[in-house]
Amino acid sequence: MSEIKKVVLAYSGGLDTSVILKWLQDVYQCEIVTFTADIGQGEELEPAREKAKKFGVKEIYIDDLREEFVRDFVFPMFRANTIYEGEYLLGTSIARPLIAKRLIEIARDTKADAISHGATGKGNDQVRFELGAYALNPDIKVIAPWREWDLLSREKLLAYAEQHGIPVEMKHKAGGSPYSMDANLLHISYEGRHLEDPAAEPEDDMWRWTVSPEKAPDQAEYLDVEYKYGDPVALNGKQLSAADLLAELNRIGGKHGIGRLDLVENRYVGMKARGCYETPGGTIMLKAHRAIESITLDREVAHLKDELMPRYASLIYNGYWWSPEREMLQTMINHSQVNVNGWVRVKLYKGNVTVVGRDSKTNSLFDPGIATFEDDQGAYNQADAAGFIKLNALRLRIAAKFKNKAK
Repeated sequence: MSEIKKVVLAYSGGLDTSVILKWLQDVYQCEIVTFTADIGQGEELEPAREKAKKFGVKEIYIDDLREEFVRDFVFPMFRANTIYEGEYLLGTSIARPLIAKRLIEIARDTKADAISHGATGKGNDQVRFELGAYALNPDIKVIAPWREWDLLSREKLLAYAEQHGIPVEMKHKAGGSPYSMDANLLHISYEGRHLEDPAAEPEDDMWRWTVSPEKAPDQAEYLDVEYKYGDPVALNGKQLSAADLLAELNRIGGKHGIGRLDLVENRYVGMKARGCYETPGGTIMLKAHRAIESITLDREVAHLKDELMPRYASLIYNGYWWSPEREMLQTMINHSQVNVNGWVRVKLYKGNVTVVGRDSKTNSLFDPGIATFEDDQGAYNQADAAGFIKLNALRLRIAAKFKNKAK
C-alpha cells in the first residue's frame, strides 16, 4: 500500500492528464484532487470538470488565474526586457511558477501528500514545476508519471485510454493533432510532428493568433501605450486591467502578423529542440518598454540591466523563479522602474513593430537643449570632449608606443 493517500494533479482534461488521473488511481490507489488553471489558453474548461467527475474526483479546482498571471509574472518579467537566447519571450516558462504555486496551495488546503504533473522526462516543464514546488514546500512529494510508467508512446496511451474507458477526442483517434501546443495569455507554442525537422517550414495554417505578414492589412495601425512604473496600464488612452491589456495587444498584433518565431533552443536537460511561437502582445510590449526606458533610465542603469538580463532570462527558463537570486534581481529591476513613466507610440505593419514616438512629462532625461544640432546657447561645451578623449586614449597611445618600439 502506498504511503501517498491524496495527490493534487495538474489536470487539463486532455489525453495525457486523463490517462495520468486513472493511472494514479490504479498504481497509487489514492484520492485525486484535480487542478485546472485558466491562464488564458482560450479553451472551454468545464469539460475537464466533467471528465474528472466521471472518474470519481470529488475535489475539483478550476481557477481563473489570468489577471494574477499577467500582473505578477508576465509584467515583472518584461520590466527586465527579458529574452532567452536572443529571441524567445519565455511564454511557456513564465506560466510554470504560477501553476506550481497554486498546486502547493491546493495541496496545503486539501491536506494532500503529493502533487503530480504531466510533463515528460525530456522537457523543461518537469524541472520548472518541481523546482517551484520544492522552493515553496521542501517536504512535498512529486509524482511524475512519465518518469515511472511504460506508456511512452501515443499508441500506448490510446490503448490504455480505450482499456479504461477514458474518452478520447476524434483528433487523436484520427491520427492526432499535428502539433503539441501550449497556450496562455502571453503566447502559443507549437512543437513536434512536422516541426521535428528543423529544415521544414511551418505550415501557415498551424498559426492560431496571427495572420501571415503577407496577408496582414495594407494600412498601418498606430497604438499609444501608456506606462506607469515600468508596466503598461493603458492603450490609446483607455485604462485596462493587466489581463485585458495583454489580450487586446494580442488581438491587435495578431491582426498585423506580429510575433511569430521559429526557434531551435537549448533545453535545460541538454538537448536542442525546435519550437514555433506566437507572442504578438509580448512583442509589442517589449518594443514599447525599451522605448520608454530609453528616455527615462540613466545610461549606466540601462546598460547594467542589459548585462543582467541574460542571467535573469536563464533563471526563468530553467525554473528558478522562486529562487533567492531571481528575487534579488527582481528587486533591483523593480527599483529601476520607479521613473519609467510616460507613453510610447508604435506603428504596426506587416509583421513589424516600429517605435515612432515616446515622451515622459515627469521623468524624461532627454534634454533637447543639449542634444540639439542647432545653437545650444552654451549648454554643452564641445571643447570639453578633447580632454575626455585624450584621457581615454592614454592607455591606447602607451600600448601603441610599445608596439612601435618592438618593430
